[in-house]
Amino acid sequence: MGHGNNIGKYQLGRTIGEGTFAKVKLAVDSTDGRPLAIKIMDKNKVMQRHLKDQVQREIRAMKLVHHPGIVRIHEVIGTKTKIYMVMEYVPGGQLADKLSYAKKLRESEARRIFHQLIDAVDYCHNRGVYHRDLKPENLLLDGKGNLKVSDFGLSALQKTESLLTTTCGSPYYIAPELIANKGYEGAAADVWSCGVILFELLSGYLPFDERSLIMLYKKISAADYTCPQWFTESQKKLISRILDPNPRKRITLPEILEDEWFQIDYVPSCGYECDEKIFLDDVNAAFNADEDNTSETETPKSSSFVNAFQLIAMSHDLDLSGLFEEQEHRKQKTRLVSKYTVNETIRKIEAAAMDVGLSVERMNNFKMKMHQKPNMKRYTRSYYDLSAEVIEVAPMNCVVEISKSVGETRLYKEFCKSLLSLLTKISDVSLQKEGSEKSSNNRSTQEISSCEEQNENVTNGLQGYSSS
Repeated sequence: MGHGNNIGKYQLGRTIGEGTFAKVKLAVDSTDGRPLAIKIMDKNKVMQRHLKDQVQREIRAMKLVHHPGIVRIHEVIGTKTKIYMVMEYVPGGQLADKLSYAKKLRESEARRIFHQLIDAVDYCHNRGVYHRDLKPENLLLDGKGNLKVSDFGLSALQKTESLLTTTCGSPYYIAPELIANKGYEGAAADVWSCGVILFELLSGYLPFDERSLIMLYKKISAADYTCPQWFTESQKKLISRILDPNPRKRITLPEILEDEWFQIDYVPSCGYECDEKIFLDDVNAAFNADEDNTSETETPKSSSFVNAFQLIAMSHDLDLSGLFEEQEHRKQKTRLVSKYTVNETIRKIEAAAMDVGLSVERMNNFKMKMHQKPNMKRYTRSYYDLSAEVIEVAPMNCVVEISKSVGETRLYKEFCKSLLSLLTKISDVSLQKEGSEKSSNNRSTQEISSCEEQNENVTNGLQGYSSS
C-alpha cells in the first residue's frame, strides 16, 4: 500500500499536527494536485487505549455530513498497522490560534464566525450528529477566514427518543447537565458550547475560568459569569439565553437563527447536495484490513436496472418498513411498484412531490431529490433529504425506491402515500390494446387488482402511524 512517502495515490509531505496516537500530514493527490490532510493513526495504540469506538464514531459522523462549514472526509484507508483518514486541507489553522494573538474580535467578525458555527452545528443536528466537543481548538479557518468544524471523535449519533449519558468535552466548554452526570440532549449541550465560544469571541476570555476544577464546575452549574462592560444589551440577552443552566429553558438553534442580533448581515450556508449514497462499510473496514494493500471500497454507482433475483429480494412488490421503523443512522427507505414506463413513473413522482409541497431536482435520468420550498421569511433550515430512484424491471414495470435520511417524517409519509395513490389509479394504467389475446388482458387486470389491494393495505397501515 504505502511506499516511502506515498499512500496509494497520495504523496505525503510535512507533519502539520501530532497527538499521542495520531499525526496529521500534509499530502497531495497525485491525480489532480489537490492538497489534502491525512490523519495517520497507529492501530496498535488505538486498540491499546481502547479508542476503537472513538475512531469509528469519528469516521461515521464525518461520513454523514457534507457542508461547507465542516471538514470533509474523502477516504479511509486501513492497513495492518495504520489507519489513514484522507480529509480536506484547511490552511488557516485553529480558531484558538487566532484568538491567542487577536484577543477579542470585532463584533462583525465575531458574528460572522458565529453565523458559520451555528450553520454547521445546525446541519449536523439535522443529520442526527451531535459534536459534544465544540471549542476553538476544533474549529479551523480556511484561507479566507471561513470556519470549518473538525474532530468528531467525541460525537454521538443520538436517536430522538433517547438521551446521551457519556460525559465528555473540554471542561471550559462543557454544559452543566453533563457535569450532573445524568442523561442529556446532545443538541442542548452543543448549544451551550456555542454560547461559550461566542462569549470568548466577543470578550477575548472565557466566561468560566477557574484553576480548581471543582470551582469551575460550580460556576458552570450556576451559570456564574460576568459580561464585560462593552457588551451590548442584544449580545447580553442572546448569551444569557444560551448559557441557561436549565437545558429545557435554554434557547434552541432555530431560536438562535431568529435572534435579532444574530440576523444582522446573516447569509445562511446550506449543506451540499450529494448524489452519492452513504455507505459506512469502511468504518469497520479500517480495523479489519489484513493486508497492506487494503483500501476503502469505492461506492458503486446505482444501477438503473435490476434482475429477477434482486426483485425477489425486494419482498414482492413493495417494502414499507421505512414508514414504520426508524432505520439505523436515521435512514428510512420505502419501495413501491409501478406498472408504468420509467418516464410515466417519474411524472407521477413529480406530481406526488407537488401534491405535498416539495420541489423536484433531477439528478440523472432515473434519480431525483425533493426539497421543501424556501420560506420567504428566511432561508429554510430543515435540510430535507428525500430522494426517489426509478429502477426499470421491464418496459411496463418499475420499482421506485424512496429514501430519507434527514427531515420531517410526516412529509416523507405523505409523499409515499400520495405517490402510491397515483401509481395505483386504474384510469391511468396503460392497458393492452383492443384485440390483444384474452390471457394478456386477464394478466393486466390481475396486476391492477393486485396493485389496488396493496394500496388499500398501505392506507390502512398508515392510519395507525404517528410520526416521531
